[in-house]
Amino acid sequence: MPAWVETGCHEYGKRMPPELRIQTVEIPLGPRGKSQSSAAAIQAESKGLIKAIGDNDFVVALDVLGKTMTTEKLASNLSNWQMQGRDISLLIGGPDGLSSDCLARANLRWSLSDLTLPHPLVRIILMEQLYRAWTINSNHPYHRA
Repeated sequence: MPAWVETGCHEYGKRMPPELRIQTVEIPLGPRGKSQSSAAAIQAESKGLIKAIGDNDFVVALDVLGKTMTTEKLASNLSNWQMQGRDISLLIGGPDGLSSDCLARANLRWSLSDLTLPHPLVRIILMEQLYRAWTINSNHPYHRA
């Protein structure tokens, strides 16, 4: 990822409280090219993603066909997820999206936008929205700024 993505994600990550520590696990992109189909690349990425998910994790797949939600709804979901006491795995697919296996494993499919967003930007948007949701739940002034 470009340095600006790492910087942005680090900034929001360090703002999160210890009970909402965010850990990023990067899965290598599957091979793509003239002799490789995108389906093969998606499957290669899928194996790495599924391996990184804990058995008891609540899985949220970022998917263009998923449900949209307001920041306030995300805050409510975040609060509910915390009460469950499970780790949350947020899956961001590669350039061609997530495999059907990843989508089937998901407890929730979430669409950030109807727009097509570049993957580096998705990371920062996701981190900022998680931080914003926490500020709503904590009555922190960031959300109203």
